[in-house]
Formats: sequence, C-alpha cells, structure tokens
Amino acid sequence: VTDRGFFGHPRGLSTLFFTEMWERFSYYGMRAILTLYMTKTLAGGGLALDEKYAALIYATYVSSVWYLPLIGGWLADKVLGARRAVLIGGIIIACGHYSMAINTRLNFYAGLILSSPRSLGAISGPAAASSFMTFRRRPMSSRISAR
Repeated sequence: VTDRGFFGHPRGLSTLFFTEMWERFSYYGMRAILTLYMTKTLAGGGLALDEKYAALIYATYVSSVWYLPLIGGWLADKVLGARRAVLIGGIIIACGHYSMAINTRLNFYAGLILSSPRSLGAISGPAAASSFMTFRRRPMSSRISAR
C-alpha cells in the first residue's frame, strides 16, 4: 500500500499548513513594514503620510485579525464551504499583494483591504487550521517520543 499522505498525516494537512504559513507570513510581514512604508517620503518610495494617520491605518489593519474571521467563518459555513473559502481567500490575498506592487495610494488602499488578515473574512480555513494542526501535532509528538 502506497502512503499518499503528508509525512504520515492526511493529505489535506499540507494544504492547511501551507495556507496557514502563507497567511501568517503575509500578516506579520506586513505588520513589520507597514508603518515605515506609509511614513517614508515619496522620494524614498513611501506614501509620505502623517504619522498619526499611518498609526490609525496600522491599528485598523492589526485589529482586523480579530473581527474578520467572524465574517469568514460565516461565509465558509453558510455560503462557500471550507475548501472554496481557502481557495478564494488565497486568491484575494494574492491580488492584494500584487496590487501593492504599484506605488500609488489607490493601489495601496485596495491592496491593504484585499490582503488584510483572513482576506476580508473569506479565508476562515486557516483560522480553523491552527486548532486542527494543534490536535494533529500531539499524536505526532507522541509517536516520535515513543520511538
């Protein structure tokens, strides 16, 4: 019998793991550079926004990690389904990142909205992926320590 799993785990776990990794890399990477980009001068490649306004945008972006999964959970449960929610959410986040590659304020705001945590709630799968992967790690660690 050929094992078609992901290192002994169900095949779907790899999708959950890499989606979660990508979403977190996107979110924490954006947190690291967002304020610097917004406050840097136009000549320096930034948007030259006032620090107070940049802090407001940053706070809104960071706080969205708490309220957008509520919308995403509803969309995934009632409208899209888990697999479609992860796929659509990943596409929306990618579009947001591509939008930010063009250095204009309109593209910045559009990209920020599209790449916001959980992609406007459409990507609720990774929110659940963390708890699912935590559940899966325990048996794996038990098997490793038993050998």
